[in-house]
Amino acid sequence: MLIACPLDDDFEDSQLADPAAGFRMSGHRLTVIGLEGGREVPGTRGQVRARTDSGIGDVDPADSGALFLPGGSSPDHLRADRRCVAIAGQMVDAERPVLAICHGPQLLLTADAVRGRRTTAWKTVKGDLRHAGAVVVDEKVVVDGNLVPSRQPSDLPDFIRESLVVLGAGAAPPSAAGPTPDRLVPS
Repeated sequence: MLIACPLDDDFEDSQLADPAAGFRMSGHRLTVIGLEGGREVPGTRGQVRARTDSGIGDVDPADSGALFLPGGSSPDHLRADRRCVAIAGQMVDAERPVLAICHGPQLLLTADAVRGRRTTAWKTVKGDLRHAGAVVVDEKVVVDGNLVPSRQPSDLPDFIRESLVVLGAGAAPPSAAGPTPDRLVPS
């Protein structure tokens, strides 16, 4: 399955690298979408950087089977762009898997896509989720239909496990998935 990953500067390094590796090992493909295509975006800790495969203006949400939102400051940057917000809302509305960790749900907040949904996030985002009408819990990972949110880096193993369950059988074995260029480069 092709997983769209909107990304901008200062994403949380492990929240991109660890899930991306887990997705690829399960045969899924990740496409990194930025405000501009072909741009290198650094992680907040300087351990990981990624190159955007496409710019947000060149993407059709119908081409992706899922949406992955790593945390850090990236989601806050992206939610200032109406096109990023629109894609997040469209993916939720289309009931495609939406995987968001830490600050990732900020993009869903701006898309008004959390009302009535059971969710979790980083502690400073939880109040915003409540004000937006979400049912907020303090759990490592939550699965509410197509929505899989998680709180923080220490929850990554649980987040990856549940994300892969929700992504389901859409993955081909890694050998059959064809070459997937590694967009993550250690700094």
